Amino acid sequence: MFDYQIKENCLTGKKILVTGAGDGIGRQAALSYAKLGATVILLGKTVKKLEEVYDAIIAQGSNEPAIIPLDLKGATKQNYIDMSATIAEQFGQLDGVLLNASMLGELTPFTQIEQQIFDDVMKVNVTAQYLIAQALIPTMLLAENASMVFTSSGVGNQGRAYWGAYSISKFATEGMMQVIADEYENTVLRTNAINPGATKTNMRETAYPAEDKDHLATPADIMPLYIYLMSDDSIEVNGQTLKAQE
Repeated sequence: MFDYQIKENCLTGKKILVTGAGDGIGRQAALSYAKLGATVILLGKTVKKLEEVYDAIIAQGSNEPAIIPLDLKGATKQNYIDMSATIAEQFGQLDGVLLNASMLGELTPFTQIEQQIFDDVMKVNVTAQYLIAQALIPTMLLAENASMVFTSSGVGNQGRAYWGAYSISKFATEGMMQVIADEYENTVLRTNAINPGATKTNMRETAYPAEDKDHLATPADIMPLYIYLMSDDSIEVNGQTLKAQE
């Protein structure tokens, strides 16, 4: 695992948005950020799941989170602009965003990729990420130090057979991260990506249904890197894709 000694309250005072916060890695990140002192904004498409994460954050004695129900497949540019304006108005700035939500699509030979599935994967994994980042950057520049974290994959820098649409989308994700990182290199905003590695999530189970899950890392296991990139300890890190597991 990524070796980082987590400091208690290292995220105190920070406002952090987490997409895909209702489940898996996003849920764990939201809980971890809140436990370390952040005020978390939970974005996801299923209200019930977001409410459960909200309740869990309150139960652990953390700051009250906010909830933004939004389906990335159907959301518009204006939805994200309005969201950013609301965050700026209510919180004053945004110190961090974890762009965690992704869509797997189907594992299939390249010549058999359905165009609708390809389009949906690109909408969620690329277009929505671009629109969210574009809308949030002005609000993030209001912070003293701001961290934007994209989510990549092992197939995001080395293509793999049958992973077509998802792999292509993650190549695009890494490229987008690098463009933003380079443009804002001399500002308060740093931009990086995380490759979480093989982790016990619903998406992983869909991709590898016969896999022995007992040997997989849990979302909690990989949190050190997620916390590091949101903390001020990573201020000098920019334009990198880092692995949560070695």
